[in-house]
Amino acid sequence: MHNLGLLENIAVTLSVAFIGGLIVQRIGLPSIVGYLLAGVAIGPFTPGYLADSETINQLAELGIVFLMFGVGLHFSFADLWKVRDIAIVGTLGQMLTMLALGYGLSQYWGWTPKSGLVLGLVLSIASTIVMLRGFMDKGWLNTPDGQVAVGWRVMEDIATVLMIMILPNLADTGKPMEWHTLGLALLSALGFLVVMLFVGKRFIPWLLLRVAHTRSRELFILAVLAASLGIALGASQLFGVSLALGAFVAGAVVSESPLSHRIASDLLPFREAFSVLFFVSVGMMLDPSFLVDHLEPVLILTALVVIGKFLVSGLWVLPFPRPASTALVVAAGSCQIGEFSFILDQTGLSLGILDKTQHALILAAALLSIVVNPFMLHSVHPLQRSLRGVQPLWRWLDRHGSTQTPVEDSVADHVVVVGYGRVGSHIVDVMGELGIPYLVIDFRISRIEKLAKRSVPTLLGDTANSDVLSHAALHRARLLVVTLPEEAATELTVAAARDIAPNLPIIARAATRAGVKRLSELGAQLVIHPELEGGLQVLRHTLLQLGFPLHEVRRYADTVRRENYEALVKAQGEHELLRDLLDASELIDIAWRKVPEESPLAGKMLGEAALRTRTGATLVAIKRKNELMVNPSTQTVFLPGDRIGLLGNPEQLAAVEHLLAAHPAEFDAA
Repeated sequence: MHNLGLLENIAVTLSVAFIGGLIVQRIGLPSIVGYLLAGVAIGPFTPGYLADSETINQLAELGIVFLMFGVGLHFSFADLWKVRDIAIVGTLGQMLTMLALGYGLSQYWGWTPKSGLVLGLVLSIASTIVMLRGFMDKGWLNTPDGQVAVGWRVMEDIATVLMIMILPNLADTGKPMEWHTLGLALLSALGFLVVMLFVGKRFIPWLLLRVAHTRSRELFILAVLAASLGIALGASQLFGVSLALGAFVAGAVVSESPLSHRIASDLLPFREAFSVLFFVSVGMMLDPSFLVDHLEPVLILTALVVIGKFLVSGLWVLPFPRPASTALVVAAGSCQIGEFSFILDQTGLSLGILDKTQHALILAAALLSIVVNPFMLHSVHPLQRSLRGVQPLWRWLDRHGSTQTPVEDSVADHVVVVGYGRVGSHIVDVMGELGIPYLVIDFRISRIEKLAKRSVPTLLGDTANSDVLSHAALHRARLLVVTLPEEAATELTVAAARDIAPNLPIIARAATRAGVKRLSELGAQLVIHPELEGGLQVLRHTLLQLGFPLHEVRRYADTVRRENYEALVKAQGEHELLRDLLDASELIDIAWRKVPEESPLAGKMLGEAALRTRTGATLVAIKRKNELMVNPSTQTVFLPGDRIGLLGNPEQLAAVEHLLAAHPAEFDAA
């Protein structure tokens, strides 16, 4: 087979990676597995296309830089500090235990001490990407158990950076480690950190802010790329530290910028694309025949990664004041090795510490552990139920008490709001005022943390790209409201919700006229086009100011709506209903007032209160807990906490407010 050119290599690699990722996601496995298998497919050990491994490896180095830059960008000492007791001690204990087990297994197999040390280091860290994606799918990421697991990964990320820095000092397998050389490397790295913390921390965010003021997206992206790649390269050339460490520190420094969220979103395409090339390059080095010829050691090492790390991680959680569920969640999130293990493995191979057979063994075990990890995550709840059956054991394991009830078990008869932007936040505020239970789903951790402080039920995740909707108790919900601004994400969310709960009412936000039709076909009962509605409101007030009659303005608006919402309405009666619904706020302004605890109105019947006679306002509805009473009878009794819907002018409504707060004697005299 012939080698392909640069562009052909990239095109074929990304295409095969896309197909591989799509296939494995369809069967419920992480997309990383598909990228690794794509590398196997175009690698030198399988028939068909033969990609240029040298070219792909060079591009994969960019993947490592962007990957570590992204880790630094999202690195947070605040998150680590929240769970510092268990994350620091527990993580270090687990890593040292796995290091010892890996080293012991390597010596049993006859490896050199230094190659055994690399194996132990590889086994001691787990895949952050695989864990985060799995936790988002399970709805665990913003739970107390999930926060502990995230802190665990943060500590491992820090340790990984140190490992990558120290590993080159193990390269000369013929000589003992030179501790003074290692000391100089550490001092050099410390000098780099000092320069970045005292100079870079001030200069880089300032520079990015100045570039942002140019309002040129191209210049801003170039500035971010120059900062990430330039600092990584400068760290390597000037201070002798690894590109990975330089990229990590660059990300941590850039994260201090107020534009960090924009930086993360702009960098995401580059990070994802080059990270894919990195995983493909790793897969290209796996010989499928190696699995057959070395099946026993591969299975032994995989068992140590999956079962061994599960047990070790879980046991290191138990000494701390955390419930048993925390141990199970941390254990399930730790029982694989992934992207940073690959970096260590690749570094060990390039330095001559590992030979190709040892590298292939680690690679095969990593691939199998990632494949098995989703099943380990699914096993947490069944395992917890089984342990509960052994009461003495469970009482000891759960001696520190249980965590909060899972979100899906704590809500019922609720409204699910997807997206907590400007529209979603208004809906949530109204739900809170009316006392209607609700659940918010959003993919931004900052929004979820803000809501969590208010004890609002939340789920963190992307409803268009994960299974988070399955944890929203849609089968018990009253309504789903999708407020996402991206139409493609809205369509995927509506389709997924309709599959989970076929009879659930869905209201969705469309960005285009064509989107109204597509969302209707996917199962949304009511689709709102905000730009259309906003434009009609502006047009309505404009025409009224110009002296056009109200009925002509309404007729024109009705015609426009009929044309744009024709996918939702089929008959004239439905057109009239839709018009009434959308025009209600223009024609009638219902004012809602709450009946205070000490109000003289409490305990009186509607006919006895004679609100219209006393104030001139008309009562049209009463909202009591989850019940809405429209046009209540004169025998209806007012209760404290009722919300009453009124029609009237400002003077009449002010009279109602005065009456609600009046003294009983004053009320009787009114």
